Parts: sequence; structure tokens; C-alpha cells
Amino acid sequence: MTGNPYVTVREAGQILGVSEGRIMSLVDEKKLQAYRIAQQYLRFKREDIQRLKSSGHVASETVKFPYTPQERLRDLLAYNDFYIGALVVVVVLLFIIFFTR
Repeated sequence: MTGNPYVTVREAGQILGVSEGRIMSLVDEKKLQAYRIAQQYLRFKREDIQRLKSSGHVASETVKFPYTPQERLRDLLAYNDFYIGALVVVVVLLFIIFFTR
């Protein structure tokens, strides 16, 4: 497992073996606590997902859609956009400082 304590709706579905719609139903039924990151992205605590999985209250389904590398990249960029932007600004400033005369 990764070091990130939060997972996306799709990752939660993969861990539990259920669809994304079923994950949202679990949130509506108050069986699973959801968190908003930056008031935009819905995430779940990995420990909550594991606890729900080990409790046996959720039956596995056949999930048809795997989490693709493109979706992982999109989520990475969306979740870390501030840090990526800050890195670009720092690199541009370092270039200006050291390579322009």
C-alpha cells in the first residue's frame, strides 16, 4: 500500500471490490465517512475502508472499470497542482538568476 492515508472513490471501490456507485450509496447510508479535499475532491480514509472491508458488511461486486494510468496521472496533477505550479515558478526564477546577464 502507498503512504497516502486518503483514497479516491475509485480506489475505495477497488479495495472493497464494489462499484463507485455502491461507494456513494455507502456514504449516503452513513456507513462510510467521506472527506472533501480543497472543497472539491471526495476522498476516504484508507483505514476506514479497511475497517469496513474487514467487518464483512459489504459484499463484493464485479467491477468492470480498472483505475487507468491516465486517471492516476489526472488525479496526481489535480491533487498536487499547487506544488507543481510552485516548482515551475522556482525553476523559472533560478533560470533567470543564474543564466541571464
